[in-house]
Amino acid sequence: MINVALMGHGVVGSGVAEILLYHRDVLTEKIKEEIRLKYILDLRDFDGLAYAPLFTKRFADILDDPEIRIVVEVMGGVTFAYDYTKACLLAGKSVVTSNKELVAAKGQELLEIAAANNVNFLFEASVGGGIPILRPMAQCLAANTITEVLGILNGTTNFILTKMVAENMSFADALRLAQQNGYAEKDPTADVEGHDACRKLCILAALAFGQHVYPAQVETTGITGISRTDVDYADRFNAVVKLIGRARRLPDGHVTAAVYPALISRAHILANVNDVFNAILVHGDCVGDVLFYGRGAGKMPTASAVVADVLDCAKHLTARKYLYWAEGAPDFVVPATISETRLYVRASCDDPTAAAKAASDAFGEELFTIRDNAAREIAFLTPTGTEGVLRETLAALPCLRDPVVYHVID
Repeated sequence: MINVALMGHGVVGSGVAEILLYHRDVLTEKIKEEIRLKYILDLRDFDGLAYAPLFTKRFADILDDPEIRIVVEVMGGVTFAYDYTKACLLAGKSVVTSNKELVAAKGQELLEIAAANNVNFLFEASVGGGIPILRPMAQCLAANTITEVLGILNGTTNFILTKMVAENMSFADALRLAQQNGYAEKDPTADVEGHDACRKLCILAALAFGQHVYPAQVETTGITGISRTDVDYADRFNAVVKLIGRARRLPDGHVTAAVYPALISRAHILANVNDVFNAILVHGDCVGDVLFYGRGAGKMPTASAVVADVLDCAKHLTARKYLYWAEGAPDFVVPATISETRLYVRASCDDPTAAAKAASDAFGEELFTIRDNAAREIAFLTPTGTEGVLRETLAALPCLRDPVVYHVID
């Protein structure tokens, strides 16, 4: 029998408890040994639950019990989650988590501690919810040098943008609908400002490129500035607007990492990822592009990924799963502005025709320009170039006022 403790009984935690308790026979059959949920740590009372006797409010009950071999952390946040996870690893207990904030901030350190104590620290559910992504990257794509990770990493923002594109909703109305459907929190800041996608990108980039990437190193822009006007212009350019996380390995070994709204050509595979679905495109030098697609959040999809890691831990109690990256460095991640891209630009101007000609002259080729004489504005797509140079060219055009700029992905 393998004893497991669960820390946190929120949305995901309750799903983990249900799977461990009510699918016990199925899980036992898979690993030929019984998985027993012995404790659930939570400060709240759950007297009405059939498994209420499992609850404790004392972390020491878990830490000091030598029978507990695997601990599941689904509390969220960093402070207590980090302290408790570190203590469990040091005590020789493997830890499974879905906590993307914890892994993005402290993942490398916790992996080091796990290695030193010959236990496992697994976090498949921290990126993409129920989408298998980290284990395939670490194992199935091990023969590849990964050069790029690109994806829609947040289901809430993708739902909002889908409603803005498909149903002509405003950002405010789409956000309100997401909250009513339970896709967005009462305080949606982490989603709509891009912080959630940033944390997931940090984990993906660290695993892909072998060195820790910290959230502060990722240039992050959310979707709160996206207007119906830009959604309409995107449609006229045969594109849709998505919030994208993108990390690229440069030829010199450095990495760029950024989260930003982008116009994605309707011909691109990510353009058709809608509602709360996520998709992650990984490019390997041998395999080419591989797409991972599915529901990126939700109680049972995420809980299923957590329990899969529990089973993996249970099968490797006396051996470590290889999952590791090196410590980060201040100069490992360089500004994304040195990368090549195209830009979408919308700007006010006095004379749209003259402004369109000036932009074409500045960028060295005739641009695909949409002119709105009534609103006295133009929108256009730049040619491909180094982002920093493209922005300098744009800044040197005084006829364009208050430009709105997004990336373009063809």
